Amino acid sequence: MSDDPPILNARQITQVLPHRYPFLLIDRVTAFDSGKSITALKNVSINEPFFQGHFPGNPVMPGVLVIEAMAQAGGVLSHLTYADLEPKPLFYLVGIDGTRFRRPIVPGDLLQIDIEVEWIKRGMWRYKCRATVDGKLAVAASIMCAPGSEKL
Repeated sequence: MSDDPPILNARQITQVLPHRYPFLLIDRVTAFDSGKSITALKNVSINEPFFQGHFPGNPVMPGVLVIEAMAQAGGVLSHLTYADLEPKPLFYLVGIDGTRFRRPIVPGDLLQIDIEVEWIKRGMWRYKCRATVDGKLAVAASIMCAPGSEKL
């Protein structure tokens, strides 16, 4: 990970995704290769609302929210790839395969989400996803997203 300025900051991400606090789960995009890959970051703060109940005294980011962060990064990748298409489609998470949770994600972690496109068929995208903290694998999954009829 470099110290280069982000490709998209949090404000710019809200122009690409419909998600808002507390459900916007990526803070910045640091790398993008159209139709191929994206890297996004999430600063995991003790102030995240999900830590109130997951788990008091031993806060752990829920795995399903890591998957959602992956889907959001994939949505940004798809959206930016279709930059010239107007209106832009809204992408939905439609499948999750081969998910593995390797280590907990806790307050203070910087979650790096790396997404690579495995294939695109009939508008459906399949991504290979990795979430790491300090270079160590936390979560791996393959996810699928497809455009809905709604437009951004």
